[in-house]
Amino acid sequence: MRYRKLGRSDLYVSEIGLGCEHLQGQSPDTIDAVVNAALAHGINLFDIFMSEPNVRTNIGRALAGRRDSVILQGHIGAGWIDGQYCRTRSLESCKFFFEDFMSRLQTDYVDIGMLHFVDTQEDYARVFQSEILPYAQRLKESGVIRAIGMSSHDPVAALQAVGSGSIDVLMFSINPAYDLLPEDTEIDDLFKAESFQNETLLGINPIRDELYKTCEATGCAITVMKSLGAGALLHADTSPFGVALTVPQCIHYCLTRPAVASVLVGSKSPDEVAASVAYETTPDPERDYSVLLSSTPTYSLKGKCMYCNHCLPCPAHLDIAQINKYLDLAQLHAPISDTVKAHYQALDHHAGDCVQCGSCEHNCPFSVPVRDRMRGAQRVFGF
Repeated sequence: MRYRKLGRSDLYVSEIGLGCEHLQGQSPDTIDAVVNAALAHGINLFDIFMSEPNVRTNIGRALAGRRDSVILQGHIGAGWIDGQYCRTRSLESCKFFFEDFMSRLQTDYVDIGMLHFVDTQEDYARVFQSEILPYAQRLKESGVIRAIGMSSHDPVAALQAVGSGSIDVLMFSINPAYDLLPEDTEIDDLFKAESFQNETLLGINPIRDELYKTCEATGCAITVMKSLGAGALLHADTSPFGVALTVPQCIHYCLTRPAVASVLVGSKSPDEVAASVAYETTPDPERDYSVLLSSTPTYSLKGKCMYCNHCLPCPAHLDIAQINKYLDLAQLHAPISDTVKAHYQALDHHAGDCVQCGSCEHNCPFSVPVRDRMRGAQRVFGF
């Protein structure tokens, strides 16, 4: 298992995480088996948004004595009222269910306190312009939580939260299909066939693109949900591309987006855990999503670097994807942040080392003008 730094925090998370939603309703033995399998494979990031009491208690029991082996995402605003899950914006309810989370998980701290499911501008105001955000900030100041996060499916609300500087981690729904759709697409419409019958879907939605790059530039980490599109991307008859992607391709797509630290895959059995962590040993050609996405008319990304490194090998040993990413970040935010400059400087080889041979452009499935971009990066960064 590989581990990535969680943005500007001091935490390191497994690049494959465990989404625990499918453990609700499972027996204690099943939950034990899934937790044991995840830990055995090196998974250390667990997202637990569910407010149902039994699943919280059973996960807590499964983790007993091993709390320090995991990084917990616990949600502020997920409630259980009248026997049903709900989103709550009542401060008292938020406090009650967050304290219930810690009690049932047998812990006195939560690594990432997630402001739960903020998907509209109106809801953003209810969370960020109320006592809920200050409550999370007090928890962080006192050490009860180590980072403040927010979960969302809406790129506009997410970009607003990241831009406010109030959150350290964004839990966001990312996959190649969602990234196509306009920012005002309702969550229930994300996998309706008619949502993709639109000739203007010619690449990553600009707001989503800006969101990922802004997270990278500001040090706000992304943890990914919905990487498989609820399984729809894995079958040709339900994939909007008309062809099936594999689990490793979906995971690799997410892990190559800027700022992504971990992809949380929901699992309800040890076999499903093993299927997600198999990504770690999957050969690079089998992870590659670029040929598929570049060949479908729904996903025209001509000239757009997808950071897939399909352009390699480079005779000058440039990490072309990383250079392109830092150039994109530099062009998005002026002046260039010190963080982006430092990351570019830390590369072993820089744009100025490009020998302009063009082999990368022959390899690139998206027709990116790599040589022009290397010259552009040299102008922007100075070397």
